Amino acid sequence: MTYCPPTYIINNSLETLRESLPVDQLSKMTFQAWFECVQGCAVRYRLDQIVYRCESCGGLLEVRHDIEALKRIPAAEWKRLFDSRIGRTSGVWSKKEVVLPELEEKNIVSLGEGNSPLIKSDRFAKYLGIDEIHIKQCGTSHTGSFKDLGMTVLVSSVNQIRSRVRAVACASTGDTSAALAAYCAAAGIPAIVFLPKDKVSFAQLIQPVANNAITISIDTDFDGCMKIVQEITKDTSVYLANSMNSLRVEGQKTISFEIVQQLGWHVPEFVIVPGGNLGNVSAIGNGFLLMREMGIIDRLPRLVCAQTDRANPLYRSFREGFAKFESVTAGNTYATAIRIGNPVSFGKAVKALRATDGIVEQVTEAELVAACAEVDRFGFFTDPQTGVALAATIKLVKANVISRASCVVVISTAHGLKFAEFKTKFHQGQLPEVDPSLQNNLIEVPADLAAVRAAIDGRIPA
Repeated sequence: MTYCPPTYIINNSLETLRESLPVDQLSKMTFQAWFECVQGCAVRYRLDQIVYRCESCGGLLEVRHDIEALKRIPAAEWKRLFDSRIGRTSGVWSKKEVVLPELEEKNIVSLGEGNSPLIKSDRFAKYLGIDEIHIKQCGTSHTGSFKDLGMTVLVSSVNQIRSRVRAVACASTGDTSAALAAYCAAAGIPAIVFLPKDKVSFAQLIQPVANNAITISIDTDFDGCMKIVQEITKDTSVYLANSMNSLRVEGQKTISFEIVQQLGWHVPEFVIVPGGNLGNVSAIGNGFLLMREMGIIDRLPRLVCAQTDRANPLYRSFREGFAKFESVTAGNTYATAIRIGNPVSFGKAVKALRATDGIVEQVTEAELVAACAEVDRFGFFTDPQTGVALAATIKLVKANVISRASCVVVISTAHGLKFAEFKTKFHQGQLPEVDPSLQNNLIEVPADLAAVRAAIDGRIPA
């Protein structure tokens, strides 16, 4: 079914639109968005339709916005509006006009997502030999990962059409299931999650269980779970929450808006993103592209998608100029959340990377383990997926791809406490890739002042 968005209407004509439009008036204007086929066949659908692929060509769909309407507002006014909302509970819904403009406010399901800190580390920058590096701590959201940014949008959308939906389902490597379960619990909507058996950390597994989701452990990998959930959701009363549903990634593009806003509306040279199913790198790319179309920024950063060499289909395709794509059987990796060999959002990610002169880099298990431990010494607590992005950053600096004068932002996708076992095993020397010089073992001493002083002096000479 083709959807033609209604004409954008504004009370003020373009000729009388004042140079400095009051923020309260701007925030009341109406904008439109719709689904559109990424293959360019011009097929459109309403956002309240339950559809995941183009019914004409089978291509994935993207949420598209009425760019001409958005562009009618001067960039300075968009900045002023967004700055006026700093401190709002949700970082996603503070950008509602460019996320889901037609969603009714009463249907928003929010758990305080977004507004995640952008942490500048001068010590890490000095270690790397570059001018400036920041880590965007997306894992500070409610369930401990960036997936909350997309799930608030998807579950809010379902909340608006809930008379047609009896449950929401996803396949997951851990974080998606946690976010889906939490947001569905908040809305009172049943959730179903499919997890690959013994391939998810216990901290991730217990989250959907605690939130009363129907939690099904399947003896397969993520790609196998993804095949099953696609079959289950052919029943349109069970709504698909994976990133092949572009509503799921729409909220994630606010990461780009937050980065630029937190940098004083300046654009970094590089943004490094760990990549598994590739929805996040495509969403972040779309965020920067939308800001450029709106006139908020005048240039794009170079996106870097970082993969582990044990689950690297995008990297392999990148090496061939994206001429073809071949799925892989993902191997065992500490970066379990991106252990995906057949990413659904491959085409979207390629589009974002091409638009930003992007790069795909891969790292080994030893490199990601070392990167996590090294960067933790600068005050962070990095999960293994972020370790992949950090290791890729280190490699690209050493290769002079990232120059000394660069401003770099690394996307941290989850909180390190979700992977405490990984951290513990490292410092206990139980990982084969451990660099002993980076271990920090407990020092056990008797309850004796002299012994305590000796232990301290052994580490910090008097």
